[in-house]
Amino acid sequence: MIERLKQLFAAPEEEPVEPDAHQLAVAATALMVQLSRVDNNEDERELEVIVDCAVKAHQITREEARDILDDALNHAEDATSLYEFTGRINEYLDQVQKQALLTSIWRVALADGRIDKYEEHLIRRMADLLHLNHREYMQARHQAEDAAD
Repeated sequence: MIERLKQLFAAPEEEPVEPDAHQLAVAATALMVQLSRVDNNEDERELEVIVDCAVKAHQITREEARDILDDALNHAEDATSLYEFTGRINEYLDQVQKQALLTSIWRVALADGRIDKYEEHLIRRMADLLHLNHREYMQARHQAEDAAD
């Protein structure tokens, strides 16, 4: 009887709605924005790399990428944790796509010509939240460094 009452008053379970490409782009871009802000020096070069990465990863125009960046900047200010972004990404991207995202994140860190210790720490946390192992983390870093040369 108690179980039937619980079922009666329980909210119906809704099927999770798959996010559209724009939502995933905002989540990925928001991670990059978080990184660009960690050293308290949001550099224009970093923001341009974020736009470049969005254009490449999501096959969109620069104008759409800038709109996504603006959207991500707004969401990043309201974010309480990285999990808001990585949770959604983990649900819908495979390991290869997540490693490509981490490579883009490293590119943002490298945009100003140096990697701050806070940036490196945050990237390590992002990699952990994206369920990427140390090898994938290092491969992403090396790919970003090779692209920067």
